[in-house]
Amino acid sequence: MYTMKMKYGRGKIDIQIPKKNLIKVIESNSKDVNNAEEEVIIDALNNPIASAPLYQLVHPGETVCIVISDVTRLWQKMSTYLPYIVKELNEGGIKDEDILFISATGSHRKQTKEEHKLLLGEELANRFEVLDHDCLEEENISYLGTTRFGTPVKVNKKALERDHIILTGSIVFHLLAGWGGGKKSVLPGICAYESIMKNHALSLSPNFGEGSNPLVRSGYTEKNPLHLDMLEAASFVRPTFMFNVIMDTKGKIAHAVAGNYIKAHEAGCKIVDEMDGVEIEEKADVVIATAGGYPKDINLYQTCKTVINAKEAVKKGGSMIILSECSEGFGNDHVQEMIQNYDTLEERETALRKDYSIAKYIGYFISEVAKDFQFILVGNMDEKLVEKANMRIVKTIDEALELVYHKNGKDVKTYLMPYGANTLPKLKE
Repeated sequence: MYTMKMKYGRGKIDIQIPKKNLIKVIESNSKDVNNAEEEVIIDALNNPIASAPLYQLVHPGETVCIVISDVTRLWQKMSTYLPYIVKELNEGGIKDEDILFISATGSHRKQTKEEHKLLLGEELANRFEVLDHDCLEEENISYLGTTRFGTPVKVNKKALERDHIILTGSIVFHLLAGWGGGKKSVLPGICAYESIMKNHALSLSPNFGEGSNPLVRSGYTEKNPLHLDMLEAASFVRPTFMFNVIMDTKGKIAHAVAGNYIKAHEAGCKIVDEMDGVEIEEKADVVIATAGGYPKDINLYQTCKTVINAKEAVKKGGSMIILSECSEGFGNDHVQEMIQNYDTLEERETALRKDYSIAKYIGYFISEVAKDFQFILVGNMDEKLVEKANMRIVKTIDEALELVYHKNGKDVKTYLMPYGANTLPKLKE
């Protein structure tokens, strides 16, 4: 037997499968970098991509807005890299009073003062305040124009009033935009709710009945309309500079890219793809993936990131076992609504197209996956809550494997994904 411990909640679960069934363990290609985080940050700022250094792009008397991520992205260690960006601005003649921090909350909630301190770190928190973007405050949002995809570009006024806008964040695979970071700091980051929902609605195919748009997916941007729409929206804002980090498997800043918000982001995406895009020779009968333990498996909403990646490793009609405690259940009322209130995918799609929200799409997507695969969640939710979506919820991995073996027999080719939320299987062409 092959045994592997996989994260689940605040603990781990032993996975045991016959060795002959295991195709491979799908995990990151990255090797942990020995360079100190400070070296990585300084090197990126000293070697910007398709741009002059930040301190040369600004001038005394000018004003600057630094767009930062919100507390849901605290893992990117903003408090580690932001002091170096502020230092560059000061060297360029920008005074502290002319620097504004705006948190790109998108459609997320506002944050507390304590959370702001976590974002900036002690030293910067004593010098600056953070303004939380509110996507519903129309009086604090300006309309700039409409993209070719029909998205009204409505952006935070306070950011637009500044001479320079600097985007910061982290690059990871993203289920809709291809990759996070870059232009996402503008849309959805500091845009109006209407802009965000119009953009994210591009996750559905143009024609009713076709469900999710196959061009909208992790690790793909070339013809991804949602990504292209975000990029076009950012062009209305014309950010001066971007700084994004890339984390390794231990949560350390392993790489960073800086400079032009398009070119530098593309370079960062390539690094992420080389690290976490894992080539596979074939699709399996079964994939067993963990969301990565708490807090990544705190609810079904967050677990979708693992589902998106895991489905790329298994044949259509095959089995997916997702280890996710879901101690807080669905995590969002709209996810619950889409799963519980409708009997068919067609009914869900009708409701989603009528009144789109990101959380509703997550509920729809999970139901769509459960239609195409045997979808088994090892979690702490009541199975009755998801029965309309054709999902199964069990308490143990043994129960999950029993369901798989009953359906497909015991000789099933299997992948294991210990970092399911981060690694993206890519079928070799």
